[in-house]
Amino acid sequence: MHIIRSWMLAAIAAIAATPAAWALSCPVAPTAKPSDAQLAFLRGDYDQAAALYRGELGQSGNNPAASAGLVEVLLRQQKWADAEALAQKAVSAAPRSAVVLTALAEAQVRAGEPWTAWGTLRAAMAADPCYARVHLLYARLARMQSLFATALTEARTAHMLDPHDAEIRREWIWTLPPAERMQEMSAYLASPTGDDPDDIRHMQQLLDFMKRTAAQPHRACRLASKVDSTQIPFAYLLQDANHIRAFGLDVKLNGKSAQLQIDTGAAGILVSRSVAERAGLQAVSQQEVSGIGSQGPKSGYAAYADSIEIGGLEFKDCAVRVLDSRNVVEEDGLIGMDVFSNFLVTLDYPMRKLGLGPLPPRPGVTAAPPGLRSDQVEGETEQGEPAANGPNSSETSQAGTAQAHGPYDRYVAPEMKDWTDVYRVGHQLLLPVSLDRKVTKLMILDTGAWVTSVAVDAAREVTKVHAAGDQLPIKGISGRVQNVYLADEITFYFAHLGQKNVDIPAWDFSDISKSTGMEVSGLIGANTIGLTMLQIDYRDGLIHFDYQANRGWVR
Repeated sequence: MHIIRSWMLAAIAAIAATPAAWALSCPVAPTAKPSDAQLAFLRGDYDQAAALYRGELGQSGNNPAASAGLVEVLLRQQKWADAEALAQKAVSAAPRSAVVLTALAEAQVRAGEPWTAWGTLRAAMAADPCYARVHLLYARLARMQSLFATALTEARTAHMLDPHDAEIRREWIWTLPPAERMQEMSAYLASPTGDDPDDIRHMQQLLDFMKRTAAQPHRACRLASKVDSTQIPFAYLLQDANHIRAFGLDVKLNGKSAQLQIDTGAAGILVSRSVAERAGLQAVSQQEVSGIGSQGPKSGYAAYADSIEIGGLEFKDCAVRVLDSRNVVEEDGLIGMDVFSNFLVTLDYPMRKLGLGPLPPRPGVTAAPPGLRSDQVEGETEQGEPAANGPNSSETSQAGTAQAHGPYDRYVAPEMKDWTDVYRVGHQLLLPVSLDRKVTKLMILDTGAWVTSVAVDAAREVTKVHAAGDQLPIKGISGRVQNVYLADEITFYFAHLGQKNVDIPAWDFSDISKSTGMEVSGLIGANTIGLTMLQIDYRDGLIHFDYQANRGWVR
């Protein structure tokens, strides 16, 4: 990862050095009448769009615009392997075309190879630094790497160059202050954009949440305690009298106790309907809740808690999501560690405790008292830090002016130079993991998963896979996983660690990959993480594992 980090930073520096010099001389893309293929795509008729683009390519094989259009359609259809193959063929025919190079980089990201996409994107930038979608993808990759200031600049640059592109417009919306963001999102949802129905429904729910919370007198979630660091013992969530099922935290919502499972694979705080009713949580807006399982999203709602107590810390006016069910995967609820994004998080499994402490200060920046990051909607979560001048900015410069608020690019403190970079997509932390040192795949760091698991297709690249039948039930928020298999044996290498696993659960990760926007090939679960002391810097996208030999926990 350190080699990747050094190479990537050099590539970023080379790309980032150019905008100031050319931005004023780049032409803005003119308004143009969409082609029949583009109109079909914007209507969400992907099959028709694909047929029309193929017709254009049949008439003129070397057509970068049609090739890029077809790649975009295939990616929306989740046919990322076909999209990557088509883009590679188009690049071979036009190796200096920024249009097809960018399309190839987009396909490489979706294929779960963001480290490869950086090099392709650099070639696209060199070919045409005025091509708007180069900057769109650059913004997305930068954000995954916790380069939030860079991502903000690139998203705005992309929109400046082509304000008519629907994907660019969607990315740009999240750079705006909340009031403008709601206005632009309403206009976006009222126009044809090419988004699939799931994405449209999700954005509509987010917009409803933002409108309803803007109309209420809630203040930003804030720390009410006088301490900004603490250590909190794990709560034991028992399978029976002799076996620990998982670890959680004792939490009080409006003074009412609950035990929430520690889950790096979950977003924010999610509680059951019974816990919410006991705490007197009132629904603000309806929201779907989804997770592992084959039964799709479940109904739920967003609410606000007047008080949340965790260990010695108390937070005021914080958002909570509620699953409309008596329990959440047989628990009171889940607490994603992303809620502690303003802290340095230490999950000390050998000592059975959570540590929260201050993050390394950025040079020249004074940190404000940390809050609980539970009230972010999706775009803000993905930004990692709020947009400039946003209401929830967590840090200010020593000058203390509003203009000096974040976002900021990743800062690697000297004491963290040996930590491992992660790709962050929303609340998810994704690690490049080598399977038997043969192939490298992206896997999610997930303390809520009871065991490390792998995608069936990825497992078949390195070992034999067999049907598991009903002997291995895997359940999540979205119900039971169908068609579970067992992979014979794989050694997983990541973050300076290696662990050999046998009889590894293997199943279809396509729904998770779609929601993540990149191919996800497994979960690094509690049977692996539970042998270590894990430290997470969500702000900068850095993690560190300290393996404690012979001190792991047993379920």
